[in-house]
Amino acid sequence: MSTSEPVTILDPFERVRTLAKAIQQEVGARIVGQDDAIACLTGALIIGGHVLLEGAPGLGKTVLAKTLADVVSLKFSRVQFTPDLMPSDILGTHMVSVDAAGRPSLSLQQGPLFANVVLADEINRASSKTQSALLEAMQEKQITLGGTTYPLDPPFFVVATQNPLESEGTYPLPDAQLDRFLMKLVIPFPTQTEVMAIVARTARQFDFAVNKVATAAQILSAARTLRTLPVAEPMLQYAVSLVFATHPESPTASPKVKKYVRHGASPRAAQSLELVAKFFAILDGRLNVAVEDIQRAALPCLRHRIVRNFDAIADGVSADEIIAQIVKSLPAATRA
Repeated sequence: MSTSEPVTILDPFERVRTLAKAIQQEVGARIVGQDDAIACLTGALIIGGHVLLEGAPGLGKTVLAKTLADVVSLKFSRVQFTPDLMPSDILGTHMVSVDAAGRPSLSLQQGPLFANVVLADEINRASSKTQSALLEAMQEKQITLGGTTYPLDPPFFVVATQNPLESEGTYPLPDAQLDRFLMKLVIPFPTQTEVMAIVARTARQFDFAVNKVATAAQILSAARTLRTLPVAEPMLQYAVSLVFATHPESPTASPKVKKYVRHGASPRAAQSLELVAKFFAILDGRLNVAVEDIQRAALPCLRHRIVRNFDAIADGVSADEIIAQIVKSLPAATRA
C-alpha cells in the first residue's frame, strides 16, 4: 500500500496560492511597501489580464513592473512611450533581405510586443495612433503586419504605466483601450517610514536580488485552475449589480452616479470583478468568493471603466469616490 498522502480537491488551488505567495514575496524583497499593488499585479499575471499603473513620477511604477518580470522566467521587453513613437516601433516591420543567390525575400523584424511581459512605460505620452496599436495585441493576443497574423506566445502580459493626466505632455487613453485593462492601480505616495527605507537602500547602493520563482507553464496552469473555481450565483449577481449601478440611467444608480457619470462600466467589468475576486479568495485560502472579495476588486476593476462628465471634473469628484458610494449604497438584498 502506498504511504503517499491522498490528493484532495484543495491541492490545485493551494498550488495557485503557493505560486502567488512566492511571487509576492520575491517582489516584496525589492519593493518597499505597495503590498496591495503587488498582490493585484500578481493576480493579473496569473489571470492573464493587463494592468495600468498610474502615479506621479518617481513613485517606483517602472521598478515595480520590472521587478515582477524579474521573478518569472518569461521574455521581457520595455517600451518607452514618447510623442514621436510610431506603431511600427512596437509592432515590428518587414525587412527586405537578399540571399546568396541574389533573390530578395521579406523577413519579419519583431518589435518589442513579441514578448511575454511588456512594460509600456508612460503610455499616455504617445499619440492615440500608437496607443491604439496595442489594442489587437492586448485583446486578441496576436499582431497583424502586412496582412499576416502572428500569434503571441502565452502568457502575454502588458503592464502600462502612466502619469496623471494633469501632467504636462500627456494624452488620455481611448476608452476602448482602457477597457482592455483588467485593472487600474493607483500608486500612492509612500509613507515617511517607507521613504526612509527607500533612501537608506539607495544611499548604500544596495539592492535586494530576487529569484525566479515561476515559469510560463506554472502561470498558465494556475490560470486554468483559477477559472475553475465556482462562484455562487448571489455573488455573481452582486458583481453584475455593481456594474449596473455605475450607469446613470440604472434604477440602482447612486446620486453621485446620476450627477457625475457620463458612461458606466462595460460587461467586461463584471468578468474582471469575478476573476479578480476568485484570485483574492484563493489568496486568502478559501474556495468560496465572498462579498468582501468583490468589494476589494471594485476599485481596481471599475475606476478606469467609469467615464466622468464635466461636472465631476469641475467639482473634483474622482472615480474612486463614485465607486465608494456605489459599494456603500447598493442594497444589501443584492448580496444575499
